[in-house]
Amino acid sequence: MAQQHLDPTDPGTGPKTGLTTGPPAAPTAGPVSAETLAGYLRAQATEFLRALRLHREAGAGTASEGSVEASLALRRSARRISGSLHTFQAVLDPGWSEAMRPELAWVSGTLALEHACSARLERLLQALYRLSGTAALPAQGAAGTGPGGGAGGAGGAARSSAPAAVAVRGEAASPTARTGSTGAGPTTAPERGSLTVGAAKAGALLDRQLTLARTRAHSTALQALGSSRFHAVADKVAVLASEVPLVPGAGGADLRPPAEAARERLVDAVAALPLLTAGSPYNAEALVHGLSPDLAPHPQDAPWHQVRLLLRLHRYAREALHHTTAGADGTAPVPESAATAPPPDVRLLAAGEALDRHRDASEASAAAANAARTPRIAPATAYALGVLHADQRHEVEAARYAFQLSWQKDVLGSP
Repeated sequence: MAQQHLDPTDPGTGPKTGLTTGPPAAPTAGPVSAETLAGYLRAQATEFLRALRLHREAGAGTASEGSVEASLALRRSARRISGSLHTFQAVLDPGWSEAMRPELAWVSGTLALEHACSARLERLLQALYRLSGTAALPAQGAAGTGPGGGAGGAGGAARSSAPAAVAVRGEAASPTARTGSTGAGPTTAPERGSLTVGAAKAGALLDRQLTLARTRAHSTALQALGSSRFHAVADKVAVLASEVPLVPGAGGADLRPPAEAARERLVDAVAALPLLTAGSPYNAEALVHGLSPDLAPHPQDAPWHQVRLLLRLHRYAREALHHTTAGADGTAPVPESAATAPPPDVRLLAAGEALDRHRDASEASAAAANAARTPRIAPATAYALGVLHADQRHEVEAARYAFQLSWQKDVLGSP
């Protein structure tokens, strides 16, 4: 299932409430010049090029640990460059920045698809076993959970074989499915923690669908990294590593107002969320419209995904404001002043982690619902997928509750 990218320029805000003072603006000693942004963009462009070199050295067609780490680094730097181009577009060349932003979003989104499919499959299988009373997947070793679990890797093969083994185990442990109705032979209770036939077949169905999606995403990423479009993006990033296209007169600009505007967009978007409802655990709000025939992602999740993007833009703006310049020897970064050290904000990190869990659970529930729409599946399989879908919607609700707690701490100025 392809990830949906929302436009961070349209937060869909509602009326402000009295609890939307939001995260504090990053304190600085004085005006922050555009040269600080230029240094930050050059550093991120250098990280992009370094990750690209590591990816090529690790082998673009393999699922090795080095290749996975390089892909993650490529995505991180691409997101930060794109986010900075959006937040501080007033001091950057408009034509260049408007052309670069969609290309960097394309790179980041394309590279994220394979990892998203792998993480979604692992999340759903773990939930399936948790709901069956088992703590972990069988044969869940380093090969199944390590970075080599991509398409074509040893980890992917180990994880892909898990549902098949589960199906055999489930049928062997459920003699009542074969002998209970006929009375032939004694009926024994299944082993605690083993999957029923329906749950095992649900896991096998999810494995087939998401492994196929992961393989397609892997092929798409390989084609993208070898395309002329990606080479054009890499060339522009290479130029950015040495020269940042600022607008004339940007030397006297202050970066704090656009960074504050990014914070206010986040605050306005959070004001439109039902935080009062999310403040009560087990409110069942995430299950509303759960039986809707609409095949699109759950409509009530979109504002939360938007807040996640705006929170990320706010974090990147703080990073740019507190960027450190290279030392005299050009090897080690040295803070420009004692006041420019990035202040740690564990509350923003906690809020971001909660929204990440919200996104993961939302997409996992959509994958379970999509699998349940498969024609001609057994009723027991459909029932297991329905339980799995409801479980992930409860995870969505729990993530909203966790975000509400962290946000209210931030709003109330808790230490």
